[in-house]
Amino acid sequence: MQDDMRVRSTAQIAGHPIHPMLVPIPIVCFIGALFTDIAYVASAEIMWADFSAWLLLVGIIFGVLAAIVGLTDFLGNRLVRTQAPAWPHLIGNAVALVLAIFNTMIHMRDAWTSVWPTGLVLSALTVLILPVTGWLGWAMVYRHGVGVAR
Repeated sequence: MQDDMRVRSTAQIAGHPIHPMLVPIPIVCFIGALFTDIAYVASAEIMWADFSAWLLLVGIIFGVLAAIVGLTDFLGNRLVRTQAPAWPHLIGNAVALVLAIFNTMIHMRDAWTSVWPTGLVLSALTVLILPVTGWLGWAMVYRHGVGVAR
């Protein structure tokens, strides 16, 4: 690929794309929230519901940061938008983030009503989306060269 046709990341620090630096944090937080929701349902220990609420909050904060940076890359380079996985990746992650935001609002209620069943279902749905959007993001980098220096 010619240098002028490179699919560069718009948001970068010293040539390193920012988006892939941020995305692991919300992924781990949302998966952790699912596990702590399951632990709460199994044990009724309030600590697990509290952990879920904190994990969701941290996941949303970093998820919004990753979304802003990802949207900067998406809008900042038309070549990114032309990649087949770009739109489903963006839409899928937006859906996961919206589900997590609703889940956080649900988790603000009384522990039992915040986790079972709605909180657990929202946590599971969010986590089920992540492998699909992760695969699409992987395809953008490793198959289409988005953000890769050549």
